[in-house]
Amino acid sequence: MKRTRLSVCRRKARFALEADALVVAKAGRVPLRVYRCDRCLHFHLTSRTKGKRVSGTPT
Repeated sequence: MKRTRLSVCRRKARFALEADALVVAKAGRVPLRVYRCDRCLHFHLTSRTKGKRVSGTPT
């Protein structure tokens, strides 16, 4: 697994709770995915889905 760059982590909004990040992700105009950052251990949002399983789609 590729590590999150520190500069990317610092730029993004941080959410202490996954549930809070999911609320914001669902309200967005584009599909967003929630992930736990390996740098700060909080949750961030990303629009990247390449190679990731997206919820709501069959496996």
